[in-house]
Amino acid sequence: MRTPLPQTEETKLPADCYHLPDGWQNVRLGAVAAVSSGGTPSRTVQRYWGGMVPWLTTSAINFNVITKPSEMITKEGLQRSSAKVFLQGTILMAMYGQGATRGRVAILGFEAAINQACAAIQPRQNVNHEYLFYSLMALYDEIREIGHGGNQKNLNSQLIRSIPLALPPLPEQSRIVEILDAADAAIRATESLLEAKIRYKRALAEHILTGKIRFPEFNGQAWHHVEIGDLLTEVERPVVWDEEKFYDLISIRRRSEGLFFRGAIQGKAIKTKTLKTVTTDDFLISRMQVVHGAWGRVSADFDGFYVSDSYITLVPKPEVEVDVCFFDYLSQTPYLYRFAHVSSHGVHIEKMTFNLDLFLRNKIVIPPTKTEQQKIANVLGLIDQEISLLRRELETLKQQKQGLMQKLLTGQVRVREFAL
Repeated sequence: MRTPLPQTEETKLPADCYHLPDGWQNVRLGAVAAVSSGGTPSRTVQRYWGGMVPWLTTSAINFNVITKPSEMITKEGLQRSSAKVFLQGTILMAMYGQGATRGRVAILGFEAAINQACAAIQPRQNVNHEYLFYSLMALYDEIREIGHGGNQKNLNSQLIRSIPLALPPLPEQSRIVEILDAADAAIRATESLLEAKIRYKRALAEHILTGKIRFPEFNGQAWHHVEIGDLLTEVERPVVWDEEKFYDLISIRRRSEGLFFRGAIQGKAIKTKTLKTVTTDDFLISRMQVVHGAWGRVSADFDGFYVSDSYITLVPKPEVEVDVCFFDYLSQTPYLYRFAHVSSHGVHIEKMTFNLDLFLRNKIVIPPTKTEQQKIANVLGLIDQEISLLRRELETLKQQKQGLMQKLLTGQVRVREFAL
């Protein structure tokens, strides 16, 4: 049975309750690996920088194999500082850093020096370095909790050495690594497919939204220039306020990444009592964030939801040949992003004011018929569906890997040839 861990000031991981298989050991990291840190040459001495020695900071550590240095230092810079060169295969851990950096691990893919915010973890005999890497990755959340020091909790070598691990015999470590490597390979393959699909959509959109590529049935029908204001007009649907009603609120993300649900909030809990109703195929613009691409079409999922009056709602003018889905895809291009910028004014990008009248006077080039616009939107929509499926598949693979790590690295599930 796994020995419960003492709750010391240094080690505040929860007491373990797993039943370790025969032959497995409950060990501290310091008993199976050497832990040390690096240093930074003086920034005031120019000759210490720009040399031939790779040097890394915590920004390179992100549960990965590091393949590029952060910077290059000279041999003199190395000798004049506490920096040291570590071998390929060394595990690095971020001891402190911004955001979620602290506690992250990576494998060094080449010989390199590191700064003082990185810990170098060098496994001793009978420890597979990839097994150790996966174990520390699985303990990321717990490791972050053992740091200390003011508002920013930091790690140090002593705390890192105290991290508890479940350690099977070396042959079983190697087989566990093979299984987790296979899971990683599936994740990388899916990530590559996703990236390729996104690149394909971007390239296709560039051609299909500008008429460089046409569907054969529409050849001969010239695209035409038209002011946005000739196609779309602003609409107001103010809410009749009810303090007791719960309002389903939505907002829109930057970079044309779509709408999201903010929550159902009761009227009396909402400070600004000026909401507007949105419906399917509205085109929403955030006055304050439009220069960051915060605009887009309202899908059927958000029909009848509410936004604050800091949003502009545009709808097609009656009897005008415009498809909002087509315009939504057009709004995701640099061409339309530029219109958002030139239609805004202010001295700081975070405080620019959007001028709707200026925006509506900009001209775009569109197909002459709504039928062609819809076909373009449908083609891009199908690719978006494929991208969404790949994203869900990727998330599933990552969750499956997390489950495998949890079970394999604690002995809850054994590799078949080692199970009794």
